[in-house]
Amino acid sequence: MTIQVTHTHGERITVRAGDIELLSYVYAPDPDAFEARKPCIHPLRTLAGHQVSGYRPNDHRWHKGLQMTASHLSGQNFWGGNCYVHGEGYLALPDRVGSMRHDGFPVLDVEADRLSLAEDLTWIENGGQEWARERRGITVHLVDEEAGSYAVDWSIRLTNTRAEPLHFGSPTTAGREMAGYTGLQWRGPRDFTGCAVFGPGDEKDAGELMGTQGPWLAFTAEHDDVDAHSTLVFAHAPGNLDAIHASHWFVRSEPIPTVAFSWAFFEEFELAPGASFDYRYRVVVADGAWDRDRVATHLKGLSW
Repeated sequence: MTIQVTHTHGERITVRAGDIELLSYVYAPDPDAFEARKPCIHPLRTLAGHQVSGYRPNDHRWHKGLQMTASHLSGQNFWGGNCYVHGEGYLALPDRVGSMRHDGFPVLDVEADRLSLAEDLTWIENGGQEWARERRGITVHLVDEEAGSYAVDWSIRLTNTRAEPLHFGSPTTAGREMAGYTGLQWRGPRDFTGCAVFGPGDEKDAGELMGTQGPWLAFTAEHDDVDAHSTLVFAHAPGNLDAIHASHWFVRSEPIPTVAFSWAFFEEFELAPGASFDYRYRVVVADGAWDRDRVATHLKGLSW
């Protein structure tokens, strides 16, 4: 199945398959600095056109589709919104909210069934100091009309450009139990609330998966308005096992549907001046209600 790619310069890159807009990668600066200006993928849709991402929900306006975040980074918040302060709870501290600046696309390759891009970004703390340089990769590929699925791969290579270490943490490392959100985060639409969540083991729900480790995790939901189900699978690349710090799942289906590949759930890690780290992730977007066996079989048939 072929795809079509449109680049609206300075704003977004849109991928279509037939009449369906599968996704838009929006890199234009967000108008609200409090929501942590940074690129995101939204909308995200299945091959049948069912939307599987949420944007600026009324409970967390800074949740925007699929986006790279860092909730606690050396005292700054690159997640957006309120900051968790131990003993005081969540506070509106706009002077702690950082941003990610789009610097360019050194690679933007389009083939009949594949989009591959590399993006350069700079992570900037609230006062304007440049703290980190990122090389991001996004690939839209593995379009399988028969299976009703495709994949979005997302990679990050982050380099500390400060003269002192960067410390990556989360609300849990700051004192709030089981709130280890940080890293690549997806927010689902309202009809994913209370949906089925499962991994490769025998966990029964999102609560049992919270804070655990595993190669993949899946959400399956029944949509409002249309008689259809969709499945999203979030998977680690094998190389993530050797990354700078072990990852754990931050996952909820209630009261909100969300998942993050948390790179600092229970413990902080440090990135020395001039040092870099790498992670790679895959999101499989599928029509239908896939079960554990179908997810495992599908992932096994995909190469990295």
